[in-house]
Amino acid sequence: MQTTNQTAGIEGDPTMATHRQTTSKESKMTITSPKLIRWAGLAAVVAGIIYTVIQPIHPPDVLASVTTSAWAIITPVKTAMAMLFLFGITGIYARQVRETGWLGLVGFLLLIVSWMLNLSYIFAETFIIPLLTTTSPTLIDGFFGIVNGHPIETNLGALPAMFALVGVTYMLGGLLFGIATLRAGILPRWAAGLLAATSALTPLAALVPHEYQRLAGMPVGIALAWLGYALWSQRQANIAETSSDVDSPQLRQSVAK
Repeated sequence: MQTTNQTAGIEGDPTMATHRQTTSKESKMTITSPKLIRWAGLAAVVAGIIYTVIQPIHPPDVLASVTTSAWAIITPVKTAMAMLFLFGITGIYARQVRETGWLGLVGFLLLIVSWMLNLSYIFAETFIIPLLTTTSPTLIDGFFGIVNGHPIETNLGALPAMFALVGVTYMLGGLLFGIATLRAGILPRWAAGLLAATSALTPLAALVPHEYQRLAGMPVGIALAWLGYALWSQRQANIAETSSDVDSPQLRQSVAK
């Protein structure tokens, strides 16, 4: 009888009721690893679609393009795209971290380095280059010369070498990450194969005029969007199982070794 009264008292206590409601809301708002991985998949979808769509409509990399409305619209979208790629590729790797092994780790790191460097160039195109169109046109011509392969008449320091590093890490990262994803067998093999193949063929784009070189990036965007969609559409339980494997003591010990 005393236990029943105590229970009834707790149920009737408005403080306890408020606590239960707060706890319920917090449980619904809790951000878990599976949720982050699935949202990363959606980020890869959006970034891959943007990357694919902007290639044929991107303004030429010349001084005259900087003052156009197309440049003012596309470059901020590219900035967001690069950020989404960083999140999306990380989620794709996290979903298959155990199965891809060291090959997947190397490919992932190369891709992340590529997009981090690429983000810095895109940021400059978006927020810095437009401010220098009248004061430093020679500098802007040199900056675009890095991209389109034209002769550079000004000293840009390490920028040309850094841009070359973007291309190398983009190609090798996509190739290795695609192969590792293909071997893991968790995400669609066709998408992984497309990423690996098109990344490996990237140097061939140098054989065509610069205005057509951008089209070579479209299959890469499609492949990453495809992998992202597969990640987003997977069941929460499957991703949760992978997350528990990633966090397991056995895996941490193997990584430490």
